[in-house]
Amino acid sequence: MKPSLAAKLLQVLAPWRSAPAWHIAFSGGLDSTVLLHLLADMANTETLPPLSAVHVHHGLQAAADAWPLHCKSLCDSLGVPLRVMHVHVQPGASLERAARDARYQAFAEVTGAGALLLTGQHRDDQAETLLFRLLRGAGVRGLAAMPVQRPLAGGHLVRPLLGVSRNELQAYAREHQLKWIEDPSNADSRFSRNYLRHRVFPVLTERWPQAVSSLARTAEHLSEAQGLLDELAQMDVLAADLPSPFPWLPLPSLALTSLRELSDARQRNALRHWLTPLTRLPDSDHWAGWRSLRDAKGDAQPLWRLADGELHRCAERIWWLPTAWSEFSDAPVSWPHPQNPLELPGNGRLEFIGAAPEGPLVIRYRQGGEIIEVPGRGRRDLKRLFNESALPGFIRGRLPLLYRGEQLLAVPTLAGLWRSSSDEWQLHWMPQTCDQGLS
Repeated sequence: MKPSLAAKLLQVLAPWRSAPAWHIAFSGGLDSTVLLHLLADMANTETLPPLSAVHVHHGLQAAADAWPLHCKSLCDSLGVPLRVMHVHVQPGASLERAARDARYQAFAEVTGAGALLLTGQHRDDQAETLLFRLLRGAGVRGLAAMPVQRPLAGGHLVRPLLGVSRNELQAYAREHQLKWIEDPSNADSRFSRNYLRHRVFPVLTERWPQAVSSLARTAEHLSEAQGLLDELAQMDVLAADLPSPFPWLPLPSLALTSLRELSDARQRNALRHWLTPLTRLPDSDHWAGWRSLRDAKGDAQPLWRLADGELHRCAERIWWLPTAWSEFSDAPVSWPHPQNPLELPGNGRLEFIGAAPEGPLVIRYRQGGEIIEVPGRGRRDLKRLFNESALPGFIRGRLPLLYRGEQLLAVPTLAGLWRSSSDEWQLHWMPQTCDQGLS
């Protein structure tokens, strides 16, 4: 005997029965109407977290103005609180994507710590997603299509109906005499997904009746394959995550030597995993930038520009520099009260350890040709000292230099380049951290 729709739902949602709240993304369409009705009905016989519904009004068509009232009427009849959220859809090349982004931003606002946002995507949606992404040339992660669950804000987004067909949802709606909204835009074949749904899938299922379930099953296989790739990437990134020679520098970095030992495919797999929380990933053609950076001569300082920052190579290490890293001012900064820490615009903070030297003091940045007095070594060229210490090139222009008049008094001791010329004080620099917008 086949399990009922309610039994399938409970099985998927079993890990989250103790969540603080279940929020239902309620458009008023067939899928979310069935999901809402199922959960509200189950709440009468099962102990479930508090239920509520969220309706997002995109404001893209006049017909949608009546939908919140329909949603409220159904929610009231089921005893489920409803929150209507109005969003602004940013104009762009893809109206579908812009509307989705606005919708999920609203969902993130209501999903508190540990809470669930439940959406009504089903098996037919999964098959459409797989074919759509296949036609766009997606990789394994993209072809894994929609996961059953993923993190959202402080909680999780869960799609409990991914194993259920559209026909099953329609049968349930007819059995319980449910009414739902038919979005006119769903019939517009100018949208890619609608074209697949109305023009492509009927032809496929006429020749291959099991096409939808087969494609959905393929997405499950690819999801499992992606999980294995993620495990491999975690191992490879861990092996390359060796201690940095500059632990005071708060930037993500990896040892290139460990990555070089991997095949090209494993390198890309590891880097995708490492870069995913840092930037939007490049397409296949753009990965030539990684090879150029990796294979550059040892004395070169190559970089690979990505959507949200740059990957730099210094010696045998790669460093991730977010876009915010370049957004700092290199104008001189006076330090009239050196007994207090000095905030540097976009570049962290400076302070003295010990009694501060006599002023007036100014912080400047490298212009070239700087000379500094090094204890036991006399006057030394700053560039040569940087070269001796193998200080990464991208940090040299940001290193705050302490001047009194035209005399270069000190560079931060945090850099570990050489000891201070004074035993009475040290200049300590705390660079801008990731928490301040560097990732």
